[in-house]
Amino acid sequence: MKQPICLITHPIHKDGIARLTDAGVEVRYAYDCDEKARVKALSSANAVLTRGSIKSDGIDCAKNLVVIANHGSGTDKIDVTHAHEKGILVVYTPNCNTRSVAEHTLLLMLALSHKLLSADMAVRRGDWDFRLTGITHSLYGKSLAIIGFGDIGRQVCNMAIHGFGMRVSVWSPHAAAAEIIAAGAVPIGSLAELLENADVISLHRPLRPDTFHTIDSAALRLMKPTALLINTSRGGLIDEDALYQALRENRIAAAGLDVFETEPLPPRSRLAALPNTILTPHIAGSTQDALQKTAISCAEQIIAVFRNIKPAHLLENDLWPLRRKINYKFLLKE
Repeated sequence: MKQPICLITHPIHKDGIARLTDAGVEVRYAYDCDEKARVKALSSANAVLTRGSIKSDGIDCAKNLVVIANHGSGTDKIDVTHAHEKGILVVYTPNCNTRSVAEHTLLLMLALSHKLLSADMAVRRGDWDFRLTGITHSLYGKSLAIIGFGDIGRQVCNMAIHGFGMRVSVWSPHAAAAEIIAAGAVPIGSLAELLENADVISLHRPLRPDTFHTIDSAALRLMKPTALLINTSRGGLIDEDALYQALRENRIAAAGLDVFETEPLPPRSRLAALPNTILTPHIAGSTQDALQKTAISCAEQIIAVFRNIKPAHLLENDLWPLRRKINYKFLLKE
């Protein structure tokens, strides 16, 4: 029997690779090649495990592809509609990095409120008087506004209330008020009301047409001048031009961003020139613990598809009986 081929487009945790090879999958890599070469490599793949984008041209080239495994929970970088039109399954990995992203969210809140980077630079330049002149704030008792109440939003809520004594309010078009109240938070009926009263605002929504630029110039004008804005979700949730103006004019105090509208962040990004930002390179979900869980989840779902077993986290369940069939049978070790 011919071995199934899985193309891995970006480095993943070694345990995910081991799970694939132990099951009899041939693993190929497209780490350092350009987009054109990556698309060509897809032509022989039966599965692709990706931490990046899979667009329509790659899908069209991949005549033997049966499953795309997204290394993470957000699938906005994959042309899912086009994949489904071709009968290609798309699987994803919810909950694998929930704790890591929540911790990074709190890290950005703490670093901004305690002026961590400014304090570090002060010590390095010999400015010990920063301890007398630097204005810092505690998170305790502050109002945290959470936008979106999925797994990560709920985890941030729990950590903020029980770890830092924050008062949490939530706006979510999809979460039930009873669920928010049970978590110890206050449900808010409108985004405007949420933003007006918050000391810290944290975004936890998927990126879709209806969530694009959730935070725009109008939303920023509603915030307190002392407000901190945190985004560890998706860059497109914030209008970065509007955010730049608000930060430059000190209409809000600071922003902590792990995600951006364009990634990697362009070298001459205006946001990077501002003193009241902390920027990290989309690493909130990339602790070794999270990477291991995510890679293994991807591998196990790919293996399930090759064994004709419905995977655990299929993006479109109705596609399973209509999925693309290939012209030979895979035989994988149990």
